[in-house]
Amino acid sequence: MGLLVTLALGFFILLGAGIVFLMKNNDKFIQFSISLAFGVILMLITIDLLPEAYETIDSGNYIYNFLYIFLGAGSGFLFLKILDYFVPDHEDNHNTTLDDDKNLKHIGLVSSIALVIHNIVEGMAIYLLVTSDIKAGLLACIGVGLHNIPLGMVITSTFYKANNNKRKTLFIILGISLSTFIGGFFIYLFHLSNVIKLLESVSIVLTIGMLIYILLMELLPKIIYTKEKKITAIGILLGIMLLIITLFI
Repeated sequence: MGLLVTLALGFFILLGAGIVFLMKNNDKFIQFSISLAFGVILMLITIDLLPEAYETIDSGNYIYNFLYIFLGAGSGFLFLKILDYFVPDHEDNHNTTLDDDKNLKHIGLVSSIALVIHNIVEGMAIYLLVTSDIKAGLLACIGVGLHNIPLGMVITSTFYKANNNKRKTLFIILGISLSTFIGGFFIYLFHLSNVIKLLESVSIVLTIGMLIYILLMELLPKIIYTKEKKITAIGILLGIMLLIITLFI
């Protein structure tokens, strides 16, 4: 049952991809999906991941907790910064023209890396939760899945805009959507229940850093310099509201 639930989580990312394909992936919708993801990631960091990281560390020492989160997040940030030098066809001048396909592809790639790592950890946690409490696990699945929809949208829209190939884009998104299942499968196959707390705390702080990098270095320039101010504002507000709604599920 736990593996089925983690597999089902991937369909929320595919749902985000389906929305992009139905909307024909025009430039305004790309800006909307980027803005939506900005709002979701901003709230995901501040009201979900940071408190969760603090809770999983639980050392009883405030200074140690702060340093652990700061150094872990810094490592995640640095990881994506270093990755910039190895990602092909990336323009590092923050050109914000929406038809800059190379830059959009780069945003999709680094966002995918952060999302995969984050979802592997979530898959582990939800697998364990489902095995102990099915109802709580299913509710958690819905909550996690809802905030994966806009992230699936921004990754799909950027990759699709960059390669203009629906089949290739769908293949990439399908691979990403399996990340939560992989997390659950690791727990099932290697019986990692005893070390899940350590894996969770390390992965969460790394994810925080990577998401901060995406937020500031990749999405924020698209937010600041876009001409579609109204669409951008609506997207950010909807992203914030969507993440807040998931907290009550």
